[in-house]
This record gives sequence, C-alpha cells and structure tokens, in this order.
Amino acid sequence: MIDVPEAFATSTVEREGDAGAAWLAELPGIVSTLLDRWACVPDGVTLHGGVGVIVPVRRPGGAAAVLKVSFPHPGNVHEPDAFTAWRGQGAVLLHDRADEHFAMLLERAQTSTLSEIEDGDEIVTVAGQLARRLAILAPPHLPRLRAQADTWEEEIRRDAAELPHSMSRRALDAALATVRELGRDQPDTLIHGDLHARNILRADREPWLAVDPKGHVGDPAYDGGTLLKSRLPALLAAPDVDLPKAIHRILDLFAEAAELDRERVRRWAQFHAVTTAFHGRRHGFRIVRGGPRLDWLTQLADQLSELLTCE
Repeated sequence: MIDVPEAFATSTVEREGDAGAAWLAELPGIVSTLLDRWACVPDGVTLHGGVGVIVPVRRPGGAAAVLKVSFPHPGNVHEPDAFTAWRGQGAVLLHDRADEHFAMLLERAQTSTLSEIEDGDEIVTVAGQLARRLAILAPPHLPRLRAQADTWEEEIRRDAAELPHSMSRRALDAALATVRELGRDQPDTLIHGDLHARNILRADREPWLAVDPKGHVGDPAYDGGTLLKSRLPALLAAPDVDLPKAIHRILDLFAEAAELDRERVRRWAQFHAVTTAFHGRRHGFRIVRGGPRLDWLTQLADQLSELLTCE
C-alpha cells in the first residue's frame, strides 16, 4: 500500500473536485494491482508531478524503474504512444502500459530537473537539442494540432471580447495570423507538446531525458513557445535583466539548437503568450488559481505577447 503525498492529494481535489477525491480513494488499489501485474516491488518514497504519482520500483531481476499513474484526463491519453514512438530517443523508455488505469512502467531517471541548472543558456540549448531529437515522423493515430486551429481562433476572438486584458489589437491580430498561416498547415511530426525544463530529467543512460509528453503532432517550433513562457519568471528574478534582449536570446538559442526557423519559433511563442494570458484569466494556472500572483502572471503574459509581437 502506497502513501499518497498530501500535497498531491490536496491539489488533485482542488482541481478535480469529487472526481479527484474518488480517484484518490482508488489509487492505492490501482498501484497494488499494477505492482502485482508487472511483478514489481516498491523501491523508495512515492513522488508526484502535477497530475500523477511516481512510484520507484524494482522489476524482476532488480532493474530500477518507476510506475506512473495519472488522473484520467484526455490530455494524458497519448503519453504512452509518444514514448512508444521514440523508443528511448531523447525520452525515458516505456517498459509497459496499462491504458485502462492511465498508467505506465517507465525507465527510472533521476529526480533533478533541467530547471535546477543555473546557466539559462544551457537550459535552452539542452531543451532545443532534445526537441530536435524528439521531432520524428508521427504515428497516424495521434492527434494533429492543425485540427485545433478553428478552436484556437474562436477562443482568441471570444476571450478578447469577454475578458479584461492589456494586450494590443496588434498582438491579438498577430496570434490570429499565426493560427491562419501556420496553424492549419502543420507537418506530421511528433513533438513533445509541453516542453519545459521541469519536464527534462537528469538520467543515467543519457545526460538528459524528456518526460510527460502530450503526444501532439505538428510544427516542432510550437514547443519553443512552451519553453519560453516557462523561462519568464526566472528571467524576471535575475538582477538588472534586459527583458527584450533576454527573450530574443532564448529564441535564438532554441532555434539554433533545435535546427528550426527562428521566425516560426517567435510566432508560435507569441501565440502561446496570448493564449496563456487568456487561459489564466479564465481558469488560473496549476501553480496558482487566484489572487495577486495570478494577476501578476496574467499581466506578465500580456507583456510577453507584446514583446514577441514587435521585433
């Protein structure tokens, strides 16, 4: 029987309500069933991410692995499909899967993440290099980002009309242009979909390996926006930072390391900033649901959208 981390239980109930509480009650039994199925034994303290628990285990013969069980959600469906396609290239290996439980048996990486590195340039370069390795021809059954283009456009227009914000018409038009010009014509390339430094772990087989993919199919430049917005709080915490210069350095480094067109990375990053600003106002963020910090983060997204609109 595992002990569900208290912080994980609290955040799950706050986010998912009664459905989250019901799943948490079943979670120890699910883990026990999977340990028996895969003949594994627990091998350390249960950890957690935003939506799932990570149980360190030993496989038959003593090899180290982790059992990951996620809260059932459409966004978690294709994670094992991405790992299957990559076969350990730039990402942790998938040993087995139990889709009915949103569970996987995965290669064990270390607990430290790329976000703990002090050198910001190294963070961006490592992420870009992994993005390039993860960008492979996608299996046909995975969801295409181009299918979301109409929804993206509708939501931006609706949110701009309904929500208070400080973004200019020019910034909003730039995001809509990205949807029209890049969003509807994307390659059949498998991408991470949520690439940021906390989703890149130190490992033994390779220096760094990606975890927690969405299994999206589309433009590899799309992931540059996810990385950039995740770096913004760290940039602002640095003394005497020249924010525009720092942002454009991230674009330059990521595009070079990922071998991508820098302008496409910038445009997707600007799109991400706009949609993040609206998402925060409607739903909050996983790290904060309300109050002054949420207001600060949404204003930060507004600012980022403007800086990325103007070169």
